[in-house]
Amino acid sequence: MPVSETPTAAQTHSGDEAALRRRALLVSGVGFFTDAYDLFVIGIVSTLLKGEWHLGPSQLALLNAVMLGAAFLGAMVFGRIADHVGRTRVYWMSAALMVVAAVGSALAPTLAVLVAFRFLLGFGVGGDYPVSAVLMSEYAGHHHRGRMVALVFSTQALGLIIGPLTALALLGGGAGPAATWRILLGLGAIPAAAAVWLRRTMPEPPRYAAHAASVPRQSRAGAAGQAAPGPAVGLSAFLASRRLLVLLAGTAGCWFLLDYAYYGNTISTPQIIALITPHASQATTIAIQLAIFAIAAVPGYLLAIMRMDRVGHRKLQLAGFVMMGACFAVIGLVPGMTTAVVPFLLAYGISYFFTEFGPNVTTFVLPGEVFPTRARATGHGISAGIGKLGAFIGVFLFPVLQHSLGLRGTLLLTAGVSVLGALLTLVLPEPAGRSLEDISGEAITATEQAIRDAGEPAAA
Repeated sequence: MPVSETPTAAQTHSGDEAALRRRALLVSGVGFFTDAYDLFVIGIVSTLLKGEWHLGPSQLALLNAVMLGAAFLGAMVFGRIADHVGRTRVYWMSAALMVVAAVGSALAPTLAVLVAFRFLLGFGVGGDYPVSAVLMSEYAGHHHRGRMVALVFSTQALGLIIGPLTALALLGGGAGPAATWRILLGLGAIPAAAAVWLRRTMPEPPRYAAHAASVPRQSRAGAAGQAAPGPAVGLSAFLASRRLLVLLAGTAGCWFLLDYAYYGNTISTPQIIALITPHASQATTIAIQLAIFAIAAVPGYLLAIMRMDRVGHRKLQLAGFVMMGACFAVIGLVPGMTTAVVPFLLAYGISYFFTEFGPNVTTFVLPGEVFPTRARATGHGISAGIGKLGAFIGVFLFPVLQHSLGLRGTLLLTAGVSVLGALLTLVLPEPAGRSLEDISGEAITATEQAIRDAGEPAAA
């Protein structure tokens, strides 16, 4: 008899799981592209606004940093809620918030209104961080989890590039600075709206659903229509656990140090380039920034995606921090580096490569792996929030430090921060190639084992 080509139930289920993974990748990637675009485009916008609104250093610092301060709050709030009521239930809300805030920012008539909408935008972006990482981490198989989560994060590279490209196109087309900055801010609403549409019907990851199903439902007596609690661990229990606190110190501490260095430099890159090439035009400054991102940062993202599961997530973070520190130390210690354009851009570009092929990717990946399911979004949310607090401090302090320490002194301080990041990485476990249950020490229920057997691919 001929062999039937009708797919078995297991094959059908495996195909469904693969389709859901691809959908999760698309949903998370669109949202994270929006996050990156909105966060980094402000460096260009503030440069264009400086002359039009006659902004001083403190006003520029506030405009550049306010969104990061709000992201600190949004990441912790939304991360906590996601452990209680589900990943996807809060996912579309953060994107909807970004749509409203992006449109409001583009139409802002004054600095105060712009700062207010940037704060709202940052709150939504902060909420997107933990859910994007955790959703993808819980859908991915353990043999390629790092690559899948890194693919989500790599859309940040598009956000870094699209902003300067759009600005150059608008300025080159005669739009003028006044129209350009408003268009740049308003464009952030388009991918955010796409994320809202894509996230409406996204199902919960199987791991979260299995844990939620295993939690006894509380009585609804006297609370008609009230949602039953999810599998989240209590915040007091989270903070009382020595093991979870050590993990949190590693994930949150490393993210704080990375974002202090990364955002302080990245958002301030137009100002840094202006110091190195004081006679360059606005278009030239933006073009140099774009070249740094395209030539140095993008290859770092791509190599991280391809190699991190083989190198190891913890090992990659450690090596990246070390190389970042070395590059910043060279700029700060070698005489003439901050006045010679080509040597400076070479060292600065190498630091960008190892930031992406290292802690900028891994600080996003690791918190979605090392915490147990019932505390994963909370742990990632706190880590992302503390990271954005570091970014806020870095962006806000950069102009002050540059004025008091000079560019060389400021980058030497960044080198020291990178060394601290490498040392703090040592407290974290190596999660590459291990299942989430193995990393966290969670018991595997029959439901979860079935999910793993049907959904996760065999080792290559």
